[in-house]
Formats: sequence, structure tokens, C-alpha cells
Amino acid sequence: MQSLNYAEKIRFEMAVEKTLAHEGGDVDDPADPGGRTKFGISKSAYPHVNISTLTREDAIEIYRRDYWLAPNFNLIESEWIACKLFDLGVNTGTGRATMLLQKAVNRFRRFNEKLVVDGRLGPKTAEAVNTFRHPKALLMALKIEAGNHYFAVDNPRFLAGWLNRLAE
Repeated sequence: MQSLNYAEKIRFEMAVEKTLAHEGGDVDDPADPGGRTKFGISKSAYPHVNISTLTREDAIEIYRRDYWLAPNFNLIESEWIACKLFDLGVNTGTGRATMLLQKAVNRFRRFNEKLVVDGRLGPKTAEAVNTFRHPKALLMALKIEAGNHYFAVDNPRFLAGWLNRLAE
């Protein structure tokens, strides 16, 4: 099991607490394609997990393993960007969240410097994000890309909630 260094641990704890505040407890909304969820962990994504007995600690471990370490979100040094990327990963999928980040970075680059938008957070994406001189501007660009994604999904029932979540 991969462990986190101190800075990664602090960023992860901030990110997971913010996401858990959005995700809430035990929810079974028939309009949600994820099906029953608890702490944001869905039955459709984790069919082998007994959602009714899932603890907060179990959910945090799933988030640490599958939504922080596996997609390399721990490589992002800006706490603002790391927290928003993690939350987007939980809400839209980690690959899509990474593509939104790559698109945001590309808004500030010339054609020959653009990142490949492949949904994988590797060394080039991490370096581009971590060396960007204006992290708040990059965070805003990430939020704009995510907002465009939510509008394209065209689901009025969830749109206001997604945008409220994105604004935080």
C-alpha cells in the first residue's frame, strides 16, 4: 500500500473532507445512474462493497486508493487545484477530471506546447500544473472547463447542484 508524504497527506485530508461534505451520507436517488451511494461511494462503481455497512473510514480509504493515488492526484502541489481535481474526479470520474485539467492548462499554452489531453496525470501534466505561475488562474480555468462539461451533460435536475459544488 502506497503511503503519502506529509504534504500529500494534508492535501488529501483537505480534499476528502470537502468532497465528503458534498457527497453526504446514505442516498438512493432513482434519478442518479450511480444508484445507491454512501459517502459518495456508489453501488454501481463498487458492486462488491456492501454500501449499507460502509463506514466513513472505509470510504476514505477507497478515495485515497482509487481517487487520489491511482490517478496520481497526489502529484499536484497546489492545495486548491488538488482539492478541486479530486472533487471533480469523484463527481465525473478521474480520467475526465484529468482531461479537464489538461484542457485548462492548454488554455495558457501555444499550440506546440500543449499537453496531450489523454486523461492520464503523468509527469508532463504534473510539471505543467506545478510550475504554472498563476495557480488561481489555472483553478479558474479548470472550473470553467468543468462548467462547460456539466452544461454539455444537459441534465437540468443535477445542474444547479453541480455548479454550486464547482463554485466552492
